[in-house]
This record gives sequence, C-alpha cells and structure tokens, in this order.
Amino acid sequence: MQLVIVESPAKAKTIEKYLGKDYKVLASYGHVRDLPPKDGSVKPDEDFAMEWELYRDKQSRFKEIADAAKGATRLVLATDPDREGEAISWHVQELLAKRKALPKAVDRVTFNAITKQAVTEAMARPRQLDKPLIDAYLARRALDYLFGFTLSPVLWRKLPGAKSAGRVQSVALRLIVDREREIEAFRADEYWSVVAQLQHDGTDFTAKLVRFRGEKLDKLSLGAQGIALEAKAAVEAGRFTVEGVETKPLKRNPAPPFTTSTLQQEAARKLGYSAQHTMRLAQSLYEAGAITYMRTDGVQMDAGAIAALREAIGARYDSAYLPEKPRFYSTKAKNAQEAHEAIRPTDFTRERAGSGDEAKLYDLIFKRAMASQMAAAQLERTTVTLRDATGQHELRATGQVIRFAGFLAVYQEGFDDSDEDEDGLLPMLKAGDTPAKRGVEATQHFTQPPPRFSEASLVKRLEELGIGRPSTYASTIQTLRDRAYVRMEKNRFFAEESGRLLTAFLERFFPDYVAYDFTAGMEDELDVVSDGREDYKALLARFWRDFKPKADEVMEKLPSEVTEALDEYLSDFLFPPREDGADPRDCPLCASEGRAGGRLSLRGGRFGAFVACANYPECKYTRRFAQPGGAGETSAEDGVMGQHPDTGIDIVRKTGRFGPYVEMGSGSEAKRASIPKDLDDFDLDWAVKLLDLPRIIGAHPDTGLEIEANIGRYGPYLRHDGKYGKLTNTREVFEVGMNRAVDILAQAANRGGAGAARGKAEAIATLGAHPVSGGEIKVMPGRYGPYVTDGTTNATIPKDTKPEDVTLDAAIALIDARAAKGPAKGKAKKKAAPKKKAAAGKSSAKA
Repeated sequence: MQLVIVESPAKAKTIEKYLGKDYKVLASYGHVRDLPPKDGSVKPDEDFAMEWELYRDKQSRFKEIADAAKGATRLVLATDPDREGEAISWHVQELLAKRKALPKAVDRVTFNAITKQAVTEAMARPRQLDKPLIDAYLARRALDYLFGFTLSPVLWRKLPGAKSAGRVQSVALRLIVDREREIEAFRADEYWSVVAQLQHDGTDFTAKLVRFRGEKLDKLSLGAQGIALEAKAAVEAGRFTVEGVETKPLKRNPAPPFTTSTLQQEAARKLGYSAQHTMRLAQSLYEAGAITYMRTDGVQMDAGAIAALREAIGARYDSAYLPEKPRFYSTKAKNAQEAHEAIRPTDFTRERAGSGDEAKLYDLIFKRAMASQMAAAQLERTTVTLRDATGQHELRATGQVIRFAGFLAVYQEGFDDSDEDEDGLLPMLKAGDTPAKRGVEATQHFTQPPPRFSEASLVKRLEELGIGRPSTYASTIQTLRDRAYVRMEKNRFFAEESGRLLTAFLERFFPDYVAYDFTAGMEDELDVVSDGREDYKALLARFWRDFKPKADEVMEKLPSEVTEALDEYLSDFLFPPREDGADPRDCPLCASEGRAGGRLSLRGGRFGAFVACANYPECKYTRRFAQPGGAGETSAEDGVMGQHPDTGIDIVRKTGRFGPYVEMGSGSEAKRASIPKDLDDFDLDWAVKLLDLPRIIGAHPDTGLEIEANIGRYGPYLRHDGKYGKLTNTREVFEVGMNRAVDILAQAANRGGAGAARGKAEAIATLGAHPVSGGEIKVMPGRYGPYVTDGTTNATIPKDTKPEDVTLDAAIALIDARAAKGPAKGKAKKKAAPKKKAAAGKSSAKA
C-alpha cells in the first residue's frame, strides 16, 4: 500500500478516486504543527533553533497518519505546490521520522490542478523536498515570530490598549493610516465647469468649455462663481460652429488571466467579495477540480491549456474573435514568482461550476481566462471642436464607438476610483455644422481627497510595493479587522484610534520596521533564500542584530516617556488649530471655570490612550484619543432600517439590556437577532441575513443530511446530524461553502467537538500570550461568571466589566494580581464568608 498525504479531506477523496485501490489518501487538515505561542520557541542564541509543537487538535489525526505510514511501502507527499505546501510536507516527514514510522521510499509530487490527468502525470514524476523553499518558509516563520513576540510585550507595557504587531500587518495598517492623514490634510479647491447642451440631427450631446477669452482652461481655471457666470454668458451669447472633427482608431488588448491578487481585486470590485471570502471560494473550486491552483503570481498558461482555450473560443465565436497567434503574458508585479500557471478553468468546455457564490467566482475566472486569448477590441474615439465667431471661446465634445468588440464580448476589466468622464454618443458632424443650443450650465465642483482604500485597491497597493505575498493578503487584512485597528464602511477602510496610535508608536520608535522599502526589501531577501542563494540563518542573524537592541532600548523607557514622545509626535493630529485662534492645548473646562494651568496632553491608561488636563485631579476633563468627529467616531441610531425584501415588513434596530439587536414583526410572531460586534459595516442587508438564519448550506456528501450555519449563544457554528463545528466569525456563517463546512465538521469530530458549539469549555475570546508565563490568555465562561486564564492562574472578571470588553492588558493585570495573592482556596478559608460566596470563590479558582 502507498500512502498519499494531502491537506484536506475533500482533496483526499477526489485523489483517492483517481489513484485506485493500491493507494490510501489521508488529509493532514492543513499544518500539523507550529511554533508554540510562548517565549523561546525560536532561539537566536542557539543558531535560531526552532521548537515545534504538534497541534492538540491534530494528535488523533496524525496518529492515524503515523499508523498508516508504518504499514506503507511508500509515502507520497502531495500537498499544495507552494511554500506552505512544501512546509506541510516537511513537517509530516519530520514527525514521522521522529516517531520511527517513515517508510523507506519517500517522494514529493505536485500538481497545478486536481484532475485525473494532472494527478497521474505528477505521480509519475516524483521529486525530493525542495530544501531552499523550506528554508524560505523557516526564515519567514522565524521572522514573523521574532517580530511579534519581541514587539508585543513592548506594546503591552508601553502602549496601553495595543494588542499585537506583525511584520506585514503593521505596514498594511500604516498604508491605511497614511491615507487617513492625507485625507485630513487635504484642503478642497473650488472650481467650476461650463457645459453646453447641444443637438444635431435629432441627437442630443454635450460639449465642455475648454478655451475662454483666448486662454486654454485647466481644471481649476474657473475658480469662482463670478468668472464662471461670465464664461456661461459668453457661451450663451455665442454661435458655435464645428471647426474640426478628429477621429482616432483605438485598440484595447485583453488583461491577462488571474493571479491571486488580481482575482481578489476583481472579485471585490465586481462581486463585492472580501479577499478572505474569495480565497475560500477559490479553494473549494480548486479542490473540486474546477480551476487550477489559486495561489500564484504567474500570468502564463500551459501550452496545452492555451490550445484548448483557443479551440473553445473558435467553437463559440467566428474567426475574427480568435487572433492568429496565441497571446503570451509576463508579470510586472514586484517580487513575482512565476512557478505556477495563472488561475484558469481546468476544462474550457465547462462553463459552470459550483453554486451560489462559488458559481459567480467561477464565471469570473472562466470569462477572464477566455478573454485573455481573444482578439483586441477595435474602438474609435471622436473629438469635435466648436468655436464661436470671435474665435475666443471653444467647446469640445468627445465620444467613443466600439467598431469591433473582440474580447469585450466576454469580459471587461474593472478599475478602482476612476474619475474619468464617460464618453457620450455623438451625432455625425462635419466642419461648418452649427448644432442647436439647448442650454448652458455652470456647475460648481470641489477637488476631492484621495479615496480611502477598498480591499481591491489595498491589495493592489501592497502588491505594487512588493509587501508580503498575495497568498497572505486575505489573512493580513482580516487580522487588522479582528484587532479592531480598522473598520469597514461602505467597503472602505477607516483607521480606528487604536490603529492610528499603534502606527504612530511604531513610526516613532521602530521607523525602519514599518518602512515600505524595508519590508519590500525583506521580501527580496526571502526570495534569495528560496532560490538557494543564501543561508536563511544569515538573514535571521542580520535582522536580529539590529532589531533586538532596538526593542530592548524601548522596553527600558518609562511609560511616561513613551507617552510624552507620542504626545509630541501626534501633536498636529491631537491638537489641531482652533477656529478662534486659541491655543489648541488649552483645557476648555479650566477656561470656563477660571482655572490657570489647564494644559491638555496625551495620557495612558489601563484601557488605552486618552487626552487629559494637567490640573487632574482638580480638573476631570478627558476626551478620547481621536479628536471629536475624527477617525474614531461612529454612530448608529435606533429606528426603522427598511423593509424585508420578501415580506415587506419593517426591520427595526433597537437597543436592549444585552446590546443592540434587530426586530421584524411584533408580539409573539416577532423575529429578533442580536447584532454581532464583528459586523462593523452593519446595514439593512446584514439585518435581513441575520433574521433569515439559520442558513442551509446543503446536503453533506457522506450522509445526505443538511448542514446548517447559524449563530448561537457562544458564537457562529455549523450543525450536522447532531454534531457541531465552530466558525471563526459572523461573516463565515454566510460565506462558508460545502467543502469548507465538511472540513470544519470533520476537524471538530476529531477533537470530540460536538460540545464545542454548545459552549462547553469554549473560550469567549483568545487575547494573546502572557508576557511572563507564555501561556495563551483566554476569556472563559465559568459556572459563577466569566474569568480570564493563562492556563496556570485563573482570575475572575469584575462584575461591572463585560467579558467581551476585556483587553489583553487588563487580563494580564487581573492574572498577575490573582497570582500575587496566592491560592484562592486559602483566601476563601480565612474569610468568614457565607457558604454561597465561599463556594463561588472555589469554583472561580477551579474554573
């Protein structure tokens, strides 16, 4: 028997069908081990030795793999064809060797698509593990660990309210914060446009004033109403004649097929999908054999695929749509690795795959790939110039006509934040024609600040700068949202107070490590390692030599020194000029009450930074870190949000004892749903989704019974045949597809997870590692109330604090205070407390 290891059970099932009875295919369910989340997992003083730990929930799964390996004649490592896939194979091989269960014959195979032909061809061409690629994985994992575990304790101690920082995450956050600063610094300029409504041969069109009193106009030339009205009067009084008609042929070539980042961008623009949702759907399509591997920088296609695609185009369209020669693409992205094909369908005769959101994404991939090998679109751009009798004033009209659609018959690429005027339809005009004037408008405009990033434009910018890898963008963006460093409104990123403060801290004390060039340069160095041209430990040594002393230097500073430095660094943001000319640092409360010395400055507290008066405690004036009406302000009013699209019944937003919720209907028939805290873009669409729960994903492929997604007392979950699986966030309730759902339920079953969704010993929140014990700090539900624990010490959460509001910093303080008091049982005995209270104290200590 030959044992084949892949990542997911869906992939295992498909491949076992292709390989036949002589093969046993098992899934590792992703990575099987990782660096433990505690100090010392990477040891710089021991030549960067790494301590790996098998995931607790993978122990029974890996035992099954080890037992199967002992009886196998050959081990085939068939994980994904990228760095992470290579790493998973390496981990599996290392663990099996450690357990003395490794077969004598060990091979590595990769395939770019899960089709019978691709799998069988790959099995016939095995290779050894790619050591340089594994070294690049080790370097990246060690870098991220050293960055996070060295910097996070500095943040906890010196920056109240900060949760974590990451090597790529912090730079992505800086992009969002920098854009916020640009918007705040922007000052709008007024300008006017003068447009004439004209008609010729029954066709209406518009022409814009481009020359006035002999002077060519630019965007801001008409900067006030007075001059704009003079220009309008001149156009109204003039008789405009066509001076010339210029027609230029234009040719537009198709975009290349999708890479990971362009797929994320286009799915965001055209389908409104988040990067994370897009990658989940693409993973399902890949595992179903519908598309090629979805983590790729390459834009090229296999020669056989191009031939099949050209044949499909020829079958659907006439010969004019098929160019004489195939198109070949090369990437322009910085740091691109073109080891894999672009993302494309595995079968170009298959126009549909999956259902729901999967089907929409497949349609996008199919059309983009097909368009990439089609003929160019032939367009014609016409510019008409009209002048009045004096020759001093000139109008211009433009139009565009598609002469031959070419690839546009299938697909047109989307663009972000385009402010180009659309060309309208023009009548047939020739020199000497005098169109009829129907009216003239002078319109006021103001220049606009740069737009906030959408997911598509942020991914595009990260790729342009060479920061991170496209395969990591989805998780990077989700981390920023999970940490509440940013929020989404109308599909745009807004920097939160905590995100701005963290960015300012890093810029002030660790400027090199949030510099765009530094982070992109690190990607270049990692590429050198993956090419086998440099030892990864030399890269780590260079990084650590500079980074560790800098972190130690900041750790030695007093919190007050850090706050003072940030107060100065953020002065323009915290204390902007006042309209009345008064000193922006003057305390308004002291001024109103006649107190002297009321100066405002940045302060640090247990739960974050705030602005306070120097006269404290006499003066109690405080305000949030962000200025009123600034980036941190949000509001949501109770009231009617709209009507349910199916029933027409009003959906009302309300606030109750346990927080905000939505309600539809009244009395005993009313449906209600709590508004989850992780929905920062909550609107009517979300309200409808919540009220329509549970969501039926479909029938389980093994049992035929329905899989249900819903939100319960302990968060989002899946249910199937009386068994449960935990989902990571609210969005996943509405996004998770069949393949992912089957994986989650299988993993939950391996952990004995039926009780997980019912909340037994399930954490309310996981906050991070304790800086001293290294244990992971969790907020847990206890019999006598919620508590925090690092695995060693349990501490009760004060009654006036909601468990979901507990920060990492506050949890550390509670645990440290509990540990300093000694065992809870002893203390309970010393107090002559009522029996009930004593019992509660004991339970809290045991929880």
